[in-house]
Amino acid sequence: MPRISPIFATFNAGEWSPSLYGRVDLPKYQNACRTLLNFIPLPQGAATRRPGTRFVALAKNMGPMRLIPFEYSTTQAYMIEAGGNYFRFYKDRGRIEAMPSIPVEIATPYKAEHLAGLKWAQSADVLYLCHPLYQPHKLSRLSHTNWQLTPLESSDGPYREINISDTTLQPAATSGATTITATNDVFVPTDVGRMVRLQHADIWGWAKITAVTSSKVVTATVKGNFNAVTATKNWRLGAWDEGNGWPSCVTFYEERLFFAGTRKQPQTLWASMAGDYENFAPSTRDSKVLADNSLNFTISDDRVNAIRWLSAGKTLAVGTVGGEFSVRASTLNEALTPDNITVRRESTVGSADQMAVRINQAVLFVQRAGRKLYESAYSLDSDGLAAPEMTLLSRHLTQGGITEIAFQQEPWAVLWVTLADGGLLGLTYLREQEVVGWHRHGLGGQNVRVMSIATIAGISQDELWLAVKRGVGDEGQQMIEVMESEFLPNHSTDTKSAFFVDCGLTYEGAATLHIRGLDHLVGQRVQILADGGTHPDKTVEPGGQVTLDRPARLIHIGLPYESVLETLDLEAGSAEGSAQGKPKRITRATVKLLDSLGGSLGFDPHYLEDIPFRDSGMPMDQSPPLFSGDKRVIFPKGWDRVARLMVRQRQPLPMTILAIVPQITTMDG
Repeated sequence: MPRISPIFATFNAGEWSPSLYGRVDLPKYQNACRTLLNFIPLPQGAATRRPGTRFVALAKNMGPMRLIPFEYSTTQAYMIEAGGNYFRFYKDRGRIEAMPSIPVEIATPYKAEHLAGLKWAQSADVLYLCHPLYQPHKLSRLSHTNWQLTPLESSDGPYREINISDTTLQPAATSGATTITATNDVFVPTDVGRMVRLQHADIWGWAKITAVTSSKVVTATVKGNFNAVTATKNWRLGAWDEGNGWPSCVTFYEERLFFAGTRKQPQTLWASMAGDYENFAPSTRDSKVLADNSLNFTISDDRVNAIRWLSAGKTLAVGTVGGEFSVRASTLNEALTPDNITVRRESTVGSADQMAVRINQAVLFVQRAGRKLYESAYSLDSDGLAAPEMTLLSRHLTQGGITEIAFQQEPWAVLWVTLADGGLLGLTYLREQEVVGWHRHGLGGQNVRVMSIATIAGISQDELWLAVKRGVGDEGQQMIEVMESEFLPNHSTDTKSAFFVDCGLTYEGAATLHIRGLDHLVGQRVQILADGGTHPDKTVEPGGQVTLDRPARLIHIGLPYESVLETLDLEAGSAEGSAQGKPKRITRATVKLLDSLGGSLGFDPHYLEDIPFRDSGMPMDQSPPLFSGDKRVIFPKGWDRVARLMVRQRQPLPMTILAIVPQITTMDG
């Protein structure tokens, strides 16, 4: 019966699917977990407890919501609460208010039930928004408290193909307001707002339709003077309007603003003129097509491939229902022009109608069925883009359906994922180090559903914002919260930033027994960290008040949550092949910690021993200092054919697990 002490020093393979519990032959088996709840596996191998979430404000209502990032710089990054027919704005973890308790708010055309279809792209102080049911809009920041949402008014274009029939259009005037008369039925009532372009003797003029008189007559405002008032067969109508639909995707690429995918042209891309984002002129006035003129390209394929997302990198990646394509110039190192655009199919996965996330040279996107996450990245083997599945080892986590993804570069390189059931997942993703590990996150509180997430740059770390529905009060409440920054103490007694409660707040000031301002948690049991020490749980009283048992100067208070790390069945100690299914006994285990306090270690939730941190020399009225080093726990359990290790943290305290070293005896035969 060999007795060994294997070390488990890497947990960044993440939580694995039950279908992989028998794959002890996989090299990453020792790095994987059976449960990884509210722990974030780090690229270096350790697992650290996720920080809590800080309450920012109540949302306007309980309706559907999207969080939209607006980033001008790391010091001017805003978060937008997009609800049914309104936007509200946040900055520096607070709501922007025109005056106390009066939030800055603007009206929008977007109905609550359509918010999930919004997509956006930003250039400086302007955010372009698109939705297949709405005319593209642009959100402009005029000042910190002055925001403006206006329809995108193109100065020219984009257009559909040039007429090839015998039908002619004839303007009544070359400029100003005019009527345009067709020889056959051309116009429909939804053409109001549509562009129309007429060519007379190689000279193009263009106008915007303002009223439809009949199927043969419209009124228009000329924006580029017509060259004559005679009838012409050379005309083309705008590509976007209520009848043809509006683009569903938007991005910037090579100094052009790209739109794609309307109801009538789901496979078409339109790009603005280079450096002129709101001009889609297909040619000059005298019919010359120059390199900087707009682009109009339809993906040719053997089936309809509605475009779902665009992502700009070295090439323009395009995700469609049936596959992924790349758009580039036909000649290497040339800029994209109307004459050299090339579209190439790269994979056949198919995409859901969600925005993709670009991380360095890779694009992560949700597969068409919404239950898998794929990566599109260059592969030397195929000399093209490959699309491996990122959820292959943890499919059980995403079966509920993925609804949003958002990448937090700093500090952990985590892709956050929301699920249709309101769940929250994380994917530690550092591809160049082959780190891909999933972890689950259950927010504290009752009947909690994460409705939307988004990240913005902070001064030292990226900020993850969450819109969360909570079962607080009779009808529940929807709240805006932000995940606290990484816990980085300066010394062993520095617990000032140890914020490990959800939907919480912080008090700092003169010593007090009474905490107010917790109206959003009335009736909820809350955990308290007072001056670095744990405090008995309290229930928030009507009026949002809590009375402490002892006065404190620095108080973190909020909803409790549990963090659990559980290994897979240990594969160690057998002298005759695999240890799976053989009697094993763990007599003790050593856990190596960094800046940690609290927690317990054992086999499963029923056999956990508290990790001791206080010794006889420590004052009883003070919290033990943060601990870094080894803690040994003696196990009371006997022989069993299943041997796992579990670490659990339930207190509002930090925990970073560097390694676990069990002493295990395995009985062969």
